[in-house]
Amino acid sequence: MKPVLRKGQLTTWKDDKSFGFIRSSDGNQDVFLHITALKETNHRPQVGDVICYQLTVDKNGRVHACNAFIEEVVSKPILRTSPSVIEKAIFKPTVKYSLIFEVLILSFLPGLGAINFALTTFNPIPLILYPVMSFITFAQYADDKYRAKEGRWRISEKRLHLCEFMGGWLGAFIAQRRLRHKNSKVSYQVVFWVIVAIHIVFWLDWLFFGKRLLGLFLSSLFRG
Repeated sequence: MKPVLRKGQLTTWKDDKSFGFIRSSDGNQDVFLHITALKETNHRPQVGDVICYQLTVDKNGRVHACNAFIEEVVSKPILRTSPSVIEKAIFKPTVKYSLIFEVLILSFLPGLGAINFALTTFNPIPLILYPVMSFITFAQYADDKYRAKEGRWRISEKRLHLCEFMGGWLGAFIAQRRLRHKNSKVSYQVVFWVIVAIHIVFWLDWLFFGKRLLGLFLSSLFRG
């Protein structure tokens, strides 16, 4: 007998752990859903999505969803799409130019500061560190998203934030926009933008305030 296809709404989704719960359409059951139960799709699950699924029971007797797909998204397979179509999807002009503009705005002050630092101190480390760490951080995001889809052990958020703090925050920003990863979790975004603010304020202080803000911060820190 063919399993019954059911439908429900995703009421909980833990993106960092790649699982959540579906409230069945009759409202009588919350069904466990793991990312590996979803058929191929380029849409990351979000609370409110309508999920079509079948029920199965694991060896421990727990009921969970299988052969699931997000309604109205199932027809968007990535792996079976030709390279030309993938390129068109990724490089949509509006998305591409919007991201370029955002990156230019965010990187202008740190980039200017790093250039000024290199010219005045003859130390090019910040100028080299930003692109290198951005590349590393982007790769870490991509790896973490792949692990999430495969249901494998994830890269810790502390490690990702450390890479961002060490200069890779711009790569993280690009990854969040392009890969649609870590861009909806509020607690993660708060820490991320605090890191971005720290870098921008540092270079703002370096360029226009003669390191006075840094001096005030350090003096208040040692007094405390």
